[in-house]
Amino acid sequence: MSSTTVFAPWLALALCMARVASAQGPPPAAKAAAEDAARANNDFYNYIFIILASLTLGMFFWRVGMESVKYMRKITCVNNDTQNYFAVPSGKWASFKKHLLYAPVLGKRHNKEIMLSAAVNVGTLPTRFQFLFLASYLGTNVAFCVVSITWDGSYSSVTRQLRTRTGMLAVVNMIPLFIMAGRNNPLIKWLNLSFDTFNLLHRWFGRIVVLQALTHTLAWMFGTAHTAGWAAVAKSLTAPGTMKFYGFIGTLAFVTMAIQANSIFRHAFYETFKYTHIALAALVVAMVYVHLDGLPHKKIIYVVIAAWSLERLTRIATLIYRNVGAGGSKTLVEALPGNACRVTVDLARPWSFKPGQHAYLYMPSIGLLTSHPFSVAWSEEAEKPDLSDEKMSRQDILAMQKTTMSFVIRARTGFTNSLFKKAEASPDGKFYTNCFAEGPYGGMHMMHSYGTVMLIAGGVGITHQVPHVRDLVAGYANGTVATRKIVLVWIIQSPEHLEWIRPWMTSILAMDKRRECLRILLYVSRPRSTKEIHSPSSTVQMFPGRPNIGALIEGEMENQVGAMGVSVCGSGALSDDVRLACRERQHDGNLDFVEEAFSW
Repeated sequence: MSSTTVFAPWLALALCMARVASAQGPPPAAKAAAEDAARANNDFYNYIFIILASLTLGMFFWRVGMESVKYMRKITCVNNDTQNYFAVPSGKWASFKKHLLYAPVLGKRHNKEIMLSAAVNVGTLPTRFQFLFLASYLGTNVAFCVVSITWDGSYSSVTRQLRTRTGMLAVVNMIPLFIMAGRNNPLIKWLNLSFDTFNLLHRWFGRIVVLQALTHTLAWMFGTAHTAGWAAVAKSLTAPGTMKFYGFIGTLAFVTMAIQANSIFRHAFYETFKYTHIALAALVVAMVYVHLDGLPHKKIIYVVIAAWSLERLTRIATLIYRNVGAGGSKTLVEALPGNACRVTVDLARPWSFKPGQHAYLYMPSIGLLTSHPFSVAWSEEAEKPDLSDEKMSRQDILAMQKTTMSFVIRARTGFTNSLFKKAEASPDGKFYTNCFAEGPYGGMHMMHSYGTVMLIAGGVGITHQVPHVRDLVAGYANGTVATRKIVLVWIIQSPEHLEWIRPWMTSILAMDKRRECLRILLYVSRPRSTKEIHSPSSTVQMFPGRPNIGALIEGEMENQVGAMGVSVCGSGALSDDVRLACRERQHDGNLDFVEEAFSW
């Protein structure tokens, strides 16, 4: 009897058992391991949402607490000229602000950009509080990527688990990533955090997502290469219409976004970066959507698409509402001394303006489809029409309800330089153009609860502070704010820069009780001669050179009334100097620091 005849029955039985096992699924141990892995992935999926929801809720209660303190302080001090109780600092709170909340990661540099050369900008440094949050979230994501992975298993098993986990986390993190990118991010108002802060978080969340997506792709590639060879990897990645192909294109788009969003390229070619970034983001969403076909996590992409679409639709609706109808928006651009322009926009519809707000301006004749944020330096509403006058038509009523907003824009590069050049070359240094204003944004840091307010501006940063001055002087005269002392410090290079805000400052100087509460200190850093430096009055003084920020703040704290708020808007170097001066004096008095900045 041949060996084939002897082993034939056993071979047939083995084949039958293999078919049965194949029909019944993997062995119980393998099935249990797969179920445990799926359960762990689902847990970490939920943990990310729990962490983000907890952080949002915590920041919301923080905001409610801070606003409650300010409100109680305001109503307590409205009729109190001394406000001694609120001038005394809390030791622990002062230390927290000095060493964590206001402190940069190292030294005093925070908003001053790090320049490798005149043309190479590598960005700014976060505060310690921001750094701790980012490091914690990054560390949490790293832990979630590796915890409960059976590292002692087979190579294929490890790469499969790592691939699944990192891919799932990358998709989950796309939700906060896209929400933080929008100008109309609702968390800005709910949490009282600036768009500048969310811009920082957006960049770092993006890097986390890119690293997870890249790990997801590499884990699949090495796992496949281990079992089937690199030829199989190349075949899968180059086969159009497959899940692997779309996922690989999405990963390439992610990596490209991370490279082109680097500070060096972003600052050097901002307009190109912006539109390329949007196009790549759309490509990523489309590729991930197809890549997840048939998987439960595909529903997350619907949320991402909904968040992005809603934000864009909100912007379009805002533009239409503010600028279309009732005769449309009309814009006057005037050239000013010192390479600047005054842009006055008559909006089609009223705008309830608050100090500290900004708007994005679109001027198709200067920069097609480009928009740039600018602080609203002045706003005026037309007198309300007499609705009892039957002779007035609906068009007349709408025309009289318009709001006029003014901006001062200094020529830098690109859009702002083109705008100034056109105004300078126009007859009488002015021209009319079509302009669409999108907003309002910002206006979160009102200064009504501070007995002493110090507003510091550098150059065109004065546009942020002028509305606060008008608001506080009016509030002092009306008895609706706690403020008793207002000090405006403006640092300019030349006296001709005073023309930027002359008409508005004339209006402020004529306000009721202005002399009782407002002092203006002007510092001219590059005067052509000493004759240019003269002080009009004891409340409006002019000095040559740059101020000693620390000495100015210390001088005001010696006679501080109530809590003191210091706001700065200017260059990064100026903001860092003011931040340092405020940190060093946290235990000398109740002192809060507010920085207004646009990062991009």
